[in-house]
Amino acid sequence: MESGRVLRNSQIIILGVCIAFATVASSVILSRGFMKLMKFTKEVISVTGSANKLITSDLATWDISFARRNTDLAAAYQDLKKDLDRVKSYLRSKGIADSEMVVSQVYTVTLYKKNSDGYDTNEIEGYRLSQSVTVRSPDVDRITALSRGSTELINEGIAVNSSAPQYFYTKIDELKVEMLARATENAKQRAASMAKSTGNRIGTIRSAKMGVFQITPPTSTDVSDYGENDTSSLEKKVMAVVSVTFAIE
Repeated sequence: MESGRVLRNSQIIILGVCIAFATVASSVILSRGFMKLMKFTKEVISVTGSANKLITSDLATWDISFARRNTDLAAAYQDLKKDLDRVKSYLRSKGIADSEMVVSQVYTVTLYKKNSDGYDTNEIEGYRLSQSVTVRSPDVDRITALSRGSTELINEGIAVNSSAPQYFYTKIDELKVEMLARATENAKQRAASMAKSTGNRIGTIRSAKMGVFQITPPTSTDVSDYGENDTSSLEKKVMAVVSVTFAIE
């Protein structure tokens, strides 16, 4: 009986030792795993990469407006219609196809006589009618030259108002893919250079965040949190920015 009790006590002691050993071993393994996880989480480097490219616009738009004023509404409309026909004829003579012209609706403003204090009365003085033609063409050079020579219409007696051309790049989506790849590569080179200076090297990308696209005139240094989208320049500078975090090995 006594020997059986001793045997059971010995088994309990051995089991306790095993449990204690297993607990210590598990703690060591978990601790090492936690340290590796902390190392994986903390040992990173964050950099900003950028890429620039000069592009040439491949689409231009140009607005030309004109107006007529008359005491008779019907007469003002007929005068405006004649001006429209002459403007379209002029554009055709410069090589602009009808499919490249967009004619706006006619805008009508009723003009009232003023009283001695400069306020409108209820008496109609006349009508002012206006209209515009927007030219949209991939021939950007032709649009540029056309906008500068529109004074020819003024010499023909048409009171035109010529706006500055606007220039666009239609392949911007494809360009973004290329620019972001180049910006990410630039970020990788910067991170590798910084890590090398401390005797380390970079590993895989942990995170990446795309910045806004900046499209500006070639010599501009303007940037915006919402992105710049210049339409005034035929030649443009495109800049892409990315923020990338790399692991450090």
